[in-house]
Amino acid sequence: MHDVRSAGTREIGLLHITTVPVTLTFLVGQIGYMQKRGLAVRALSSPGEDLGRFGEREGIPTYAVEMLRRITPLRDLAAVARIVRVIRRTRPEIVHAHTPKGGLLGMTAAALARTPVRIYHMRGLPLMGATGARRRLLRATEQVACRLAHQVYCVSHSVREVAISEGICPPEKVKVLLGGSGNGVDAGGRYDPARLDPGTRLETRRRLQIPENAVVLGFVGRIVRDKGIVELATAWRTLRERHPQLHLLLVGPFEPQDPVPAEIEAMLRSDPRVHLTGMDWETPPFYAAMDVVVLPTYREGFPNVPLEAAAMQLPVVATRIPGCVDAVQDGVTGTLVPPRDAAAFEAALQRHIEDAELRRRYGRAGRERVLREFRQEAIWEALYQEYRRLLRANGVTAAAPRMQGVTT
Repeated sequence: MHDVRSAGTREIGLLHITTVPVTLTFLVGQIGYMQKRGLAVRALSSPGEDLGRFGEREGIPTYAVEMLRRITPLRDLAAVARIVRVIRRTRPEIVHAHTPKGGLLGMTAAALARTPVRIYHMRGLPLMGATGARRRLLRATEQVACRLAHQVYCVSHSVREVAISEGICPPEKVKVLLGGSGNGVDAGGRYDPARLDPGTRLETRRRLQIPENAVVLGFVGRIVRDKGIVELATAWRTLRERHPQLHLLLVGPFEPQDPVPAEIEAMLRSDPRVHLTGMDWETPPFYAAMDVVVLPTYREGFPNVPLEAAAMQLPVVATRIPGCVDAVQDGVTGTLVPPRDAAAFEAALQRHIEDAELRRRYGRAGRERVLREFRQEAIWEALYQEYRRLLRANGVTAAAPRMQGVTT
């Protein structure tokens, strides 16, 4: 048991740790919400331009410590030592670590530094796609992160069930905030189709050289094998011949880690009816140009894209796996198919391509569900209340004036 610690009248310190800077986007909007409630927020991740830009945009200090996604014992120990030094220098009352490697190294460092509140946020389980020794190693690293944390949060109820059944975390220690998701969805602002200029759909299509009357299948994310790009390409080959008006829009980068087969990348790059945008975070105009969003992924925690698409009144065809079953209501907001089943995926897409009324009905239901269950402010407030509870439970005896409720 750590010593009772007084925060006096200074702000409560909160340090977020992620493996790579791009995952800090999970926290957009949330940081400002917590700052207004008296938390001094900082972020630590691997070095890169994204880390500096994130800190400047959110107005918070950032710290760079290299963390590799794969297990590298000597380099991992060095990273833990550097993280410990940052924690001891900044003295946060809360360390909130995300992603598997960030969770392992962050919780280890926070335990060594005797941080009063240690939180591991389980945003996915890589072991679900692994076998043999690699699966055992990944399970063990998750178990360590959970054991060192005072509280574990999971982004979805289905992944929580996997974590419990795999013996990674006891049920009383892991919870889901409200309906789940990584950070909720800004359905009243950024992802509100009514807020876009009425000409956005047509203008985006013109810019991408997509005909006005085309039916557009859209994918948003990393273009890697793990996201089901092989199944998407297989279905696309058949559907493009059957439907001359069909186009495919891929928003995201090809990545060297877990690359798609060379022949599939070549096919996607050479097809005049496949449109590749590369990395572009300004996704609402692309959603506006789409008719159906697809996510044939093999593994997820709680994918943001189906919720963003639903907020934009788009139906989603995804795989029936943990995470996706929370994000998509089968037969209500979209269609779920078995993973790695190109034939089932193609059949589901066929239905959506041919039935415009089905697309409209699923799109309306999706937006209604997002507004009802996944508002960002509700999730942020639930997390804020959890911070207050954990501070009390772990011996922080005083807090900043704006952080009401954390008192002696």
